[in-house]
Parts: sequence; C-alpha cells; structure tokens
Amino acid sequence: MINKELLRISNLVTSFRINGKYYAAVDGVSLSVRENEVFAIVGESGCGKSALALSIMNLHNSVNTKIEGSILFKDKDLLTLSLNDLNSIRGRDIGMIFQDPLTALNPLMKIGAQIEESLYFHMSLSREDRRNRAIELLEGAGIPSPGLTYEQFPHELSGGMRQRAMIAIALACKPSLVIADEPTTALDVTIQAQILDLLKKLQKEMKSGIILITHDLGVVAEMADKVAVMYAGQIVETAEVHEIFTNPLHPYTRSLFASVPGISAADDEKERLHVIQGMVPSLMKLNRKGCRFSERIPWIPLSVHEEEPIYHEVKPGHYVLCSCYKNFEFNR
Repeated sequence: MINKELLRISNLVTSFRINGKYYAAVDGVSLSVRENEVFAIVGESGCGKSALALSIMNLHNSVNTKIEGSILFKDKDLLTLSLNDLNSIRGRDIGMIFQDPLTALNPLMKIGAQIEESLYFHMSLSREDRRNRAIELLEGAGIPSPGLTYEQFPHELSGGMRQRAMIAIALACKPSLVIADEPTTALDVTIQAQILDLLKKLQKEMKSGIILITHDLGVVAEMADKVAVMYAGQIVETAEVHEIFTNPLHPYTRSLFASVPGISAADDEKERLHVIQGMVPSLMKLNRKGCRFSERIPWIPLSVHEEEPIYHEVKPGHYVLCSCYKNFEFNR
C-alpha cells in the first residue's frame, strides 16, 4: 500500500536580507513527504536545515526574509495562505518540535497552560476536558508525574522533561505532519534513546509523517525511511535510508559517513577517520556557481564538476546532484 502524499515542496528558495541584499539559505529545494513516513534531512550546522523547517511553518520574519517556490500541504500552498488560514493549520495539522525547548517554551506559563493553548485554539473542549487531555499527553510523552508537571514552569524541568513537554505540545491535536528539528540535541545518550523511542511509538499510533532534522547519522539510521543530505542550502543526495547507507555517492554524503566512527567504509579499527576540510561557507561568501562542495575537496579536478549541477537518478528514487560523484576518491 502506497501512503498518501502529505507535503510537496517545489523549488523552494528562502533568502535572508543582510546589509540590504538577499542571500539564499535554502536554494532550490524540492522534496515530498508521505503519511507514516520519517523523512530525515541531514547535514552539518549551517547547511540550511532549520531555515527549511521554519519556511514550511512560515515562521521567518517577513520583513527580512523572502520565500519563493511552493509548499503544498494537502494541496494547499502554505506560502499563499492568509495568516488566519496558516494559524488554523499550525498546531492542528502541522506540529513542530523545536531545537531548544528552553527557549521555545514560554517561561512565564505553566506547562499545562501551554499545552491547553493549542487545544483551546483548535479543538472544542471544555476546560476540564482540556486539562484531562493535557495530562494524558504528558503521560503519553513518558513523564512519570504528569499531574505535577502540568503545574510546573519550564525552568523547573530537566532538559529531557522539557523535550517531552515540547513533544506533548506538538502532538496535542494529533497533527498529520510533525517537524522535529534536532529533537535530541544537548540530551545525554540515554535520554536521546528514550525520546527517539517515544517519537516512533507516537508516530505508529497516529500514522503521522515526520520530517526529522538532524546531523546525527545514528539517529537517521534508527528512525528514517528516506533521507535527504543537505549542503550549503541544496539537497545534494536523496534516497531510501538503506540505499543511502549502503551506497552513498555524493562526495559530501560519503565524507559525512567516513567521518563517523563505525560508519566509515571499512570497519577496520586501523582505518583513519576522514576529516572534511574547511567548513560550510557563510551565505555572503558562498560561491553559487558549480558544485558547492568542490572547494572542500580540492584534490578533485574542477573539470569533473558540472558548471550547472543537475540531479542524476542513479537508481529509482536515488538522486545525486552533480556528476562529480563518479570521480570521487578520498585523499587521506
């Protein structure tokens, strides 16, 4: 059975105004997410992953941001909707788990009130029913004393408990699409595993589509059905999770895998980890012509890169940007 498409992004360009000029942080991104699918977006910090997530929710400051392209959610273009129409979708149909719950949560409101806020806006429930639903959500998020947490402020909770409360808020109205932006950042390994297990459990119950944004390939391997690798605002490779782990092709994808213990090509203890030269360029210094990763693999001749990179479908559903993938070898 093929799951129904929830979200289709086409040629999305999100540009920020810096010193009077616009620079694209998300540059020509296209992807689709289906029901009951975990779509992971992976890449280093500064590659545009969070900018993409906030574009979907239309949460960027419109004064200094320009968004072009289309974001179709259930056949509605989110970029053309009025603020009222957007607010009717945010929280109800699309939930978001933000990267840092301490800054995302309102420090002046109790946890229970923050969950009930979404329920009040989107669902016709009595005050008692909203309270019961909030406590039920906290319990479902794995909080051992939901009644106590309901009455607490964010600063009174640990990092793991705040993240669970954030998940409860995001899932309050049983959205069909959840955007999880680095949901396990700054949590210890044990708590990370619990949060991931919780997300998988809740997704199985609600059959939601999940966009999982992360730089952790271990999280991708455990959670994802499909993976997009993002670099310098572009998706450079996309495929099913098994395909991309067994047959990574783009130089950036292969470099990421080779720089992680246990994922590098040869499971040989003597094999040195690959170090990716340089860093992701800033928006103002980014060379937007040719392959954007070419500057970090200087031993690969520029002649093997395409002047105007296009996507190559190497297998059904497996796309790679730029023909340089055919010539890449590590320079150790």
